[in-house]
Amino acid sequence: RDIHAYYVQTLALIASTIEQFATEIRHLQRTEVLEAEEGFTKGQKGSSAMPHKKNPIGSENLCGLARIIRANSVAALENVPLWHERDISHSSVERIIMPDCTILIDYMLKRFKGIVDNLQIYPENMKNNAELFGGVVYSQRVLLALTEKGISREEAYKLVQENAHKAWNTQDGNFKNNLLKDKKVMDLLGKVEIEKCFEPNYYLRNINKIYERFEI
Repeated sequence: RDIHAYYVQTLALIASTIEQFATEIRHLQRTEVLEAEEGFTKGQKGSSAMPHKKNPIGSENLCGLARIIRANSVAALENVPLWHERDISHSSVERIIMPDCTILIDYMLKRFKGIVDNLQIYPENMKNNAELFGGVVYSQRVLLALTEKGISREEAYKLVQENAHKAWNTQDGNFKNNLLKDKKVMDLLGKVEIEKCFEPNYYLRNINKIYERFEI
């Protein structure tokens, strides 16, 4: 029965991975984020209460179904310890969880493929979100650039944190502009070096190598 348990646990891991992607899609489809969303056919209805919404019904469904397979994996583990390995209490459980999990993971994989095939992507919204409050998302690069100038990480962290918090605590706050106005920062980093910290291409430099891992 340990082999059976291993099999169901493998299905549970696959289901959890699908849920991981589905959860991300649900977040990206939120109105205030809207970087990606499930395909929405003409005439399709979203929220029954709020007509503007396009609910990620497929991703929500997959997140719920993943819980069932994970729960079944616990039942499979509890089937392992049998009296003298001849107890047949496992039988009633396996009659349910084995076919259910196998059929369910097949359904989840097919439905997830459909979601990915029809996924709508909004690059401009991604760019706008990355530039919120003057690009506070680039705070790590500024932190590292400052430490490379010889100051302690604690001191660099404090400088970056103060300018970042000032950006989002002020209407129309701008992290990059705050840095350019901060004498302590400017004494260590020039304008060119600060601008370089806000280049998104830095995070895309290895993208081709990453995609090469998926080539068959």
